[in-house]
Amino acid sequence: MITKRKRTATLFFWGLVLACGSVAAQQGPGLIAKNPIRLTNVEGRMDHLGVDVKGQRLFATAFDNRTLEVIDLKTGRQIRSITGLNEPQGAYYDPATNRLFVACGGDGSVKMFDGKTFQLLQTIKYSADSDNLRYDAKNKHVIVGYGGEKFIYGAPARQQGDGALGIMDLAGKKVSEIATDAHPESFQLEQMGTRVFINVPDKKEIQVADLATGKTIAHWQVGCTDNFPMALDEAHHRLIVACREPSALAVFDTTSGKQVTLVPVDPGLFSDDIFYDPAKGRIYVVARTAAGNDQRAPGPGMLEIIQQKDPDHYEKVGTQPTGFGAQTGFFSPALGKLFVATRRQPGGAGGEILVYDTK
Repeated sequence: MITKRKRTATLFFWGLVLACGSVAAQQGPGLIAKNPIRLTNVEGRMDHLGVDVKGQRLFATAFDNRTLEVIDLKTGRQIRSITGLNEPQGAYYDPATNRLFVACGGDGSVKMFDGKTFQLLQTIKYSADSDNLRYDAKNKHVIVGYGGEKFIYGAPARQQGDGALGIMDLAGKKVSEIATDAHPESFQLEQMGTRVFINVPDKKEIQVADLATGKTIAHWQVGCTDNFPMALDEAHHRLIVACREPSALAVFDTTSGKQVTLVPVDPGLFSDDIFYDPAKGRIYVVARTAAGNDQRAPGPGMLEIIQQKDPDHYEKVGTQPTGFGAQTGFFSPALGKLFVATRRQPGGAGGEILVYDTK
């Protein structure tokens, strides 16, 4: 539990850091800050992002704004805003079919659009809270986490429901599902194997399932709470899970299912996205602080940079400010870039997509 004194000290520290210079001037080890991309006419919280590598486009879900913002990375500008989305939370673009999938938490739907014209092609309906999207390259399936019991900041957002990973083909047809014990947050798929690792924070566990059979094969207990985001280092058989209480990264051996270490990060951080950079052996933790004692109220965003010394040992090598309310992002190994989404400050500056070169 984070005390009021610790939270106050943490916020004071972030305030000093933010006062030292502009966001664009701040950069951590191995990161080069590029010109940020301004978000115009976008209010409220930003959620997860997707990317079109060949077309150099970024897709940013604007949860409160009920839009998907399409950004041209070559010009650094918004080129389209898809409106009328009910609390969009996740985006995936499939280059082979030119299809854009958007998960909407408000009505549980996954919207499928033409990736060029942005015409709505199909609505795939799930029960509630469609969230993270992932692509299963082996089977050419799009997977969405949805439904299930969900507590946020200790309060029930939904106490029951049919939590699952919903599996659909690239034409938008439902194929199958894998039931989860509560709401599935981040999940990661093996590229060389057939397993999927699912964070289920309400049960303080990682649920492991086999995509080939559709069956759950293991439950790994997590020694910290609010295990929302995760990243996979498949080459070293390591699964990295970020917790909010305490603020730490729990690293699991995916061969044995055992936790091998707990890596502390700065207290008071709330992360919804973490990424593993295999070329650099680094972990990028995208997080925000809280404003005062209300954990739900967004404060300054921070980026924690963790260096992997070997599969069982990690060291924090940098902390840098990002922007207000920034807790989500996207790392593209193909582009060598890390993107971080900030939001408009109350009565202040508008939101941005921060761009970092990791090459």
